[in-house]
Amino acid sequence: MEKPDLKKSIRSIPDFPKPGILFRDISTLLKDKQAFKSAIDALVAKYKNKKIDVVVAVEARGFILGGALAHRFKAGFVPVRKKGKLPWKTNSVTYDLEYGTDTLEVHQDAIAPGDNVLIVDDLLATGGTVKAVTELVKELKGKIVGIAFLIELTELKGIEKLKEYPVYSLIKY
Repeated sequence: MEKPDLKKSIRSIPDFPKPGILFRDISTLLKDKQAFKSAIDALVAKYKNKKIDVVVAVEARGFILGGALAHRFKAGFVPVRKKGKLPWKTNSVTYDLEYGTDTLEVHQDAIAPGDNVLIVDDLLATGGTVKAVTELVKELKGKIVGIAFLIELTELKGIEKLKEYPVYSLIKY
């Protein structure tokens, strides 16, 4: 079966969540079984030669990709959540948003020192969220072997915040 053009599987919604924003909706790719499989297969192919112990993903859409990848790599899955959502002892990091700040947390025992970690999220925009996740992983002494995104919005230059890491984006706009 021919590999689908993954960009064609992404719905673009103008003026969401506010005027001037072109929202890239991955729900259309996720419901297309061939496109979703192709996306996961491509990400697996990129990292198949890395020994990945855990896949770390950011809520909420990152969980979808991260869970599928962890399964394929026979690796653990570690959720990074917004403050107050995890039930046990956590490490947290607060980072700047366009207007204000946000806080992300991970369980203190989620990553063992030396674990090879693949960080996954659906979208790279300004890079602030995943940069914060890298800090959490480093705090727990995990080794970041890669950072993977389904989509990268190149004009926002988020990759510049992640320069010290190998970053891969499957689709670029």
